[in-house]
Amino acid sequence: MKELTDSAIRASFVNCSKGEASRLSVPRDLADLPWDDLDFLGWRDPAAPQRSYLVTEREGEPVGFSLRVAPRGFGAQHRAMCSICLTTHSSDGVALMVGRKARTAGDTDNTVGEYICTDLSCSLYVRGKKRVQAGGRMQESLTEEEKIERLQRKLSAFVDKLFQ
Repeated sequence: MKELTDSAIRASFVNCSKGEASRLSVPRDLADLPWDDLDFLGWRDPAAPQRSYLVTEREGEPVGFSLRVAPRGFGAQHRAMCSICLTTHSSDGVALMVGRKARTAGDTDNTVGEYICTDLSCSLYVRGKKRVQAGGRMQESLTEEEKIERLQRKLSAFVDKLFQ
């Protein structure tokens, strides 16, 4: 992924208002991020943990989405798998993240969700740059490049749904 600035990130959001994009908290360590290892920039809002943000490239341009973490049900501890990178986590390592579709402002009930790693580090898990505490990656015969391509296809499919 190309390195992005604070202003480019804020301008990329397509499913929230310009005012909402101007108020969201962008990571402060942008210059220190491993941009060459990222397929998307994802982060949780430290002031509002139910909010997360995802910025990726679509047709060569950055596009950003405001997502909310769906409330969890009550029940036994379980393991869950991210539908983007296929990393398995303990019960709180994956969450349903839901975003409004990138349409008109009045389409508030038109949302799409996907089960994603709660730390949004999918790119680093696939590349072996980050490891899961409990859970992990399944043993696969795919090369790292093939895993990255699969992640990019799954991410692209999620983004396409957000644009439908």
